[in-house]
Amino acid sequence: MKNKLPVYRKQNGYSQDKLAEKLGVSRQTIISIEKGKYNPSLPLALVMAKLFNTSVEEIFYLDDEDLKKYVKE
Repeated sequence: MKNKLPVYRKQNGYSQDKLAEKLGVSRQTIISIEKGKYNPSLPLALVMAKLFNTSVEEIFYLDDEDLKKYVKE
């Protein structure tokens, strides 16, 4: 899954540390999400969307390659 978390984080003036503190997660969690190495839980993704006043789909999305991993033909 791809994401625009770094874009939304920076637009809203959050460092990785501050965002992690605000969300009650570690800085390493934010780093892992931003690098696409970890997908957040649905509740965490929903909280992020609310915090940034946008939809989950605006922050997190699947490209065609990702979609092939999840949908069997």
